[in-house]
Amino acid sequence: MMRAAILDDYQNVALGYADWSPIAKDVEIKVFTKPFTSEAEAIQALQGFAIVAGMRERTPFPRRVIEALPDLKLLITTGAKNNSFDIKAATERGVTVCGTGSVGNPTTGIVFGLMLELTRKIGFENARMKAGEPWQVTIGQDLEGMTLGVVGLGKLGQRVAAIAKAFGMKVIAWSQNLTEEKAKEAGVTYATREQLFSTADFITIHYQLGERSRGLITAEDIGRMKKSAYLINTARAPIVDQAALLKALQMKQIGGAGLDVFETEPLPTDHPYRRLDNVVLTPHLGYVSEQNYRKYFPDIVENIRAWLDGKPVRVITP
Repeated sequence: MMRAAILDDYQNVALGYADWSPIAKDVEIKVFTKPFTSEAEAIQALQGFAIVAGMRERTPFPRRVIEALPDLKLLITTGAKNNSFDIKAATERGVTVCGTGSVGNPTTGIVFGLMLELTRKIGFENARMKAGEPWQVTIGQDLEGMTLGVVGLGKLGQRVAAIAKAFGMKVIAWSQNLTEEKAKEAGVTYATREQLFSTADFITIHYQLGERSRGLITAEDIGRMKKSAYLINTARAPIVDQAALLKALQMKQIGGAGLDVFETEPLPTDHPYRRLDNVVLTPHLGYVSEQNYRKYFPDIVENIRAWLDGKPVRVITP
């Protein structure tokens, strides 16, 4: 019987979010609920598995990992693409790579959750009330009238811009390829890079991580931000110069940050972000929604069944 590994099921819900019976007679499933601490540990743990299903980029599969797993035949990612999987290396090794569907834009809610926590301190005051502390110590800021700077005006950036306008915010946008005409079509105001970073009250990043976007937000950009401004990152950590951001937060050079993504995930317990009172942290919740999980795991079952039958679906090519 073939062995299949379901990786990084942190909440231990994979088997409950799908009907696995279509593959039960052909596949022995092992669920991994904790992250691997190293690449070497992942390679050792996954020996003998013909099928591996990963959850987004929680466990990367670069060439050296793929080549160290001689039994691997089917590699699945949740979502339609995965920049941490070396698709070319997999193809060269005869490994089929498949994706899944996804539902909605759950990241959008995280963006505004972070913004509201930074301005209205809802979670902070909730914790105080439950601890029996004195009534009401914060004075919040209303999003209405503030300026949101959107870096990357694709599908998700446009969705965030529309919601911001419903809050009564002014929305400006910049990206490497954005034009005034495209911004106008999306109903927002085009800004130069310098204008966006120097005038926005909130800056939210909606870029995919790639060679052109790695390190896109520089120390110079962060240095232009207003002392009261906040940076929101629900995209990928390496898009922002992390050393420059940490220094700006520690020195109180900007108002704060809302971060859902980090260079090392899970975020180490001794990371300085955890000790800053002007930072709101969430553990990469952007895609973690019940609706998404109810799409991801049934699609994984379908992918495995189709591959076993010699008719793979949702194949990702190099």
